[in-house]
Amino acid sequence: MSLHWALICHGLITLTIVVSFLCGQWPIFQGTPISSIHRFLTFGAYQYFLRFIGAVFGDRGANLILSVEYYCCDRPNPILQLIYLAIIGTTYYIIVKTSFSYIPGYYLSEVHRYASFLAVAVGILLFLVTSFSDPGTVKADNVSRYLSAYPYDNIIYTEKECRTCKIPKPARSKHCSLCNRCVARFDHHCGWMNNCIGERNTRYFLAFLLWHFLLCIYGTIAIGLVLAGRLKELQIVHVLTVYYGVDNSLRSLAPYVVQWLLDAHNTQILLMVFMGVVSLLLAGFFAYHANLCLTNTTTNETFKWQDYISWQKKLIEARASTVALKANIAGMTTEGKPRESKCKSFFRRSLLQDTEAIVKKNVYDKGFFHNLYEFQQEHHFCILNRNPAKALSTDITYSFTQLLLLSVLNLRQSNHVVSQKFRMG
Repeated sequence: MSLHWALICHGLITLTIVVSFLCGQWPIFQGTPISSIHRFLTFGAYQYFLRFIGAVFGDRGANLILSVEYYCCDRPNPILQLIYLAIIGTTYYIIVKTSFSYIPGYYLSEVHRYASFLAVAVGILLFLVTSFSDPGTVKADNVSRYLSAYPYDNIIYTEKECRTCKIPKPARSKHCSLCNRCVARFDHHCGWMNNCIGERNTRYFLAFLLWHFLLCIYGTIAIGLVLAGRLKELQIVHVLTVYYGVDNSLRSLAPYVVQWLLDAHNTQILLMVFMGVVSLLLAGFFAYHANLCLTNTTTNETFKWQDYISWQKKLIEARASTVALKANIAGMTTEGKPRESKCKSFFRRSLLQDTEAIVKKNVYDKGFFHNLYEFQQEHHFCILNRNPAKALSTDITYSFTQLLLLSVLNLRQSNHVVSQKFRMG
């Protein structure tokens, strides 16, 4: 029985650490132990470790750790890529060793042996495509086309020059300090891919997230069906009710069934928990990026808008405070004017409350269908320099989707023209 509690505690501790590390900075966890664990994992533990190395090995040891940190965090490196391959390879190997002996089983046919391998292979293929594809590098020979494709909104993007590349900086682009290049429609630099996510590989990145979410769901359900098949084949419920006198109800059977599963198939249970947690994280991450694509926004622009709105609020509050201060000074210097009643002054709105609301004017958000169409394609000017055969081989995967979206857009435009003519007539 102690083994069961050890496994349960291990699962809870693992879940707490994973959630704290990935989600501890969320506002919902502020002031909770999750936030404290997140700070310790991301900052405190490393600082304590650095102090320990400095105390034991001196400055030489500390400098060695700092150089390793610089390589891992400030330079492009394949460490997280290797970790991804190790995680997916090890997980699939454990599943093969522990569960394939029960396939085919009561609920699963033999086809799942090959389907699972194909699913993992597609996931790795999407990983490689995202990792090694060009995110949309802005160079001197194509910067003019990017400048015409993405106009400046003069809010979060203004005309300027990249100080590193010494070329005009198109709107929505950003110079990545890790990759040392300007990237069109820059979203973020992904350490897992060791690559920037930009205009030309965002679709591959989203496909990677969606496919791995479905892969984790598939693995969790498949292992669950393997375990359910073992319960059916070994007639565990029948044995418990007939030979051990357990009442044939879910409430009575559940503790014994769980105990048997933890005894006989604890590895599969841990795999199910692991893949279930990862699937939830991937679902949240995919939903966030899908929403960005459908509103034609990037992660980089989200932070830019937050900074802009915060600055505008402070500016408006400062102006309102100035007006209020001038009004108070004018009221103090005015003589002979009847004083405002306490009741009236109590219900009078503050000047700070009368400040105008700040509106986020995203000029790049042109509607659901336009945004989806722009996301699906490499921007039209990127295709101009390619020969027809290469263009066909690159874009054939997306041709049907683009044709469908163009048809919808043309239909909407035609309806708009007809309605205008009807009004004029």
